[in-house]
Amino acid sequence: ALEPGAPLLHEELGSNVACHRRLRYGDPDQVFAQAEVVIRRRFRYPKYGSTPMEGYGVVAAYDPLGESYTIWSNFQGPFTMHPVAARALRTPEHRVRFIVPQDSGGAFGIKTSMFPYIALIALAARKAEVAVKWIEDRQEHLLASSSGTDRVAEVELAANRDGTILGLRARLYDNVGGYIRAPEPGCLFRPLGNYVGPYRFQHLDFDCYAVMTNKSLTGPNRGYGCGHLYFQTERLVDLLAEELGLDPAEVRRRNFIPPDAFPYTTPTGGIYDSGNYPAALERALELAGYDQLRREQQAARAQGRLFGLGLAATVDPSVSNMGYVTIAYPPETRARPGYLPKAGAAETGLVTVDSLGNVTAVVNTVPEGQGHETVVAQIVADRLGLDPKDVRVVTDFDTASRVWSITTGTYSSRFAAAGASAAALAAERVRDKMVRIAAHLLEVAPEDIELGNARFTVRGATERSLSFRRIAGTAHWQPSALPAGMEVGLNASCVWDFALARPPDEHDRVNSSQTYGFSIEIAAVEVDPRTGELEIKKLVSVHDAGRILNPLIVEGQVYGAIAHGLGGALLEELAYSEDGQFLSATLMDYLWPTARDVPNVVIDHLETPSPFSLLGSKGIGESSTMSIPPLLANAVSDALKPLGVEVTELPLSPNRVWSLLQQARPSAPGAPQP
Repeated sequence: ALEPGAPLLHEELGSNVACHRRLRYGDPDQVFAQAEVVIRRRFRYPKYGSTPMEGYGVVAAYDPLGESYTIWSNFQGPFTMHPVAARALRTPEHRVRFIVPQDSGGAFGIKTSMFPYIALIALAARKAEVAVKWIEDRQEHLLASSSGTDRVAEVELAANRDGTILGLRARLYDNVGGYIRAPEPGCLFRPLGNYVGPYRFQHLDFDCYAVMTNKSLTGPNRGYGCGHLYFQTERLVDLLAEELGLDPAEVRRRNFIPPDAFPYTTPTGGIYDSGNYPAALERALELAGYDQLRREQQAARAQGRLFGLGLAATVDPSVSNMGYVTIAYPPETRARPGYLPKAGAAETGLVTVDSLGNVTAVVNTVPEGQGHETVVAQIVADRLGLDPKDVRVVTDFDTASRVWSITTGTYSSRFAAAGASAAALAAERVRDKMVRIAAHLLEVAPEDIELGNARFTVRGATERSLSFRRIAGTAHWQPSALPAGMEVGLNASCVWDFALARPPDEHDRVNSSQTYGFSIEIAAVEVDPRTGELEIKKLVSVHDAGRILNPLIVEGQVYGAIAHGLGGALLEELAYSEDGQFLSATLMDYLWPTARDVPNVVIDHLETPSPFSLLGSKGIGESSTMSIPPLLANAVSDALKPLGVEVTELPLSPNRVWSLLQQARPSAPGAPQP
């Protein structure tokens, strides 16, 4: 599509390039000129999606009297798409009502991209003068739903002989399909704050292209943009280690941001909130028995077996700052009079207590299986001195009746830091009001009240107490008994926002996410030289997501992310023939991991609480999705090292690995024989 004379998809644009930005930080030219080692490679990352259990679903109705639309869908937000849909329908935003049901069967970013269908079905309802329903089938989903972009990356890494990484240069070509659709070209810019990953280097040069082709459209897919980024950088780190004769763990150890540097500002504007990367690495090495695995590798190679070890260290961004998308515009455009700077990462929460003491918590994070209801009940109950079963959690959503913002929704692993913080803040405000009521009735100072077991008790005088239900009844039924000036009722609607969610500055620096976790993973693999089949012998995954809110839910998120990452690393690809024919429109052709493909995993956690979220928590649901592809690429490259071949492209399906094996030196130990 970029070649001279290539057919134009949109002749009025004069080019198949939908967006081009060159981003430079520090002095990359100088460090590359002075570098003692430069590693260069060309990488390819596949186009694949999320294939949730439940595809898209839209029901729309039009009211001709009110000239308004009501639309039910399993839309996951963000609600930046609400004004986009309203503009497509050429109607004011307050006449477009979105309703999202309580449950949805998975999303993983895909369902933020369904707004064209929302607009189309709404238009159909208006034209037909009846409600219209559309439910996507699996073939439609594979053929035309949103997917992650496929990328070609030409990347260089500059370093010194002691292993110190100095800088990174890259030319990135992202294939966004037939036309660019919001929030693309986000795949290029969403990881901007964490472009350096967990490393200290300060000099970067990224030449970024979003290119339109005759493929289906792209958008957020679990780990949005980070899998692409880390496939490039983590492969280069391993190649640097090979060039220098160092262990890959040692190269990472020498370049990690030290724990005393947090909060740490990256050269691209990211503000890493907390972390201890060296400690996580040492924990992973210990759990993996890394030294023993290296000895096993030596023995396997002596036997002619293809046994390899891989590492991947990744910073896990969560709670996107919507301002990152505007990096698509150059600074001079963003500085024009009348331009409205964009930023934000807010979420809302509501807690109410009725006259009988029944508690309801309302969150706007429209979960798709992440267990938000469980965690919110736990958080609210803890603050109100109740049992979690006493808290009802409402997770459906209605733009006509809720307090919400353009950032409302579930995406970017934002629940733990944003949604949970909003719910906790609302619960604390309700608790504080109830404490003041109890103190007034018991004629003591509020600081003398203790709350627990659904009772408000005077400290040091346990015989003086009032039940949770009594305080609730007073707040609703007896206004005259309340402290002077206090409003009747018990409810709090709170917004949790992040002070560091600011628009990009004039140097293209932006804190593109609001919390940054960390993961370090180690894999041992063996490749069958006859078939190219890959066996994962060991997989260790150590994470730091700040304070863990619910260990079992976190474990489930990690397992799910690993499975999703395995799909992108080993199997999944929305493939096209040379003449543009789509080749994977059914689950017979589009392969994804089954239980047989997911190995046993050793999972462990560090906790370095975030100073930027109310609970110290960060996201974790995307972490391994972005780290498993480079991890297995490094492990397979290590296994094939004696053959003189390396991995520069995914997925590592048996046929692709078999093709790599055919490139091996015939005399190499373990090379396939005719």
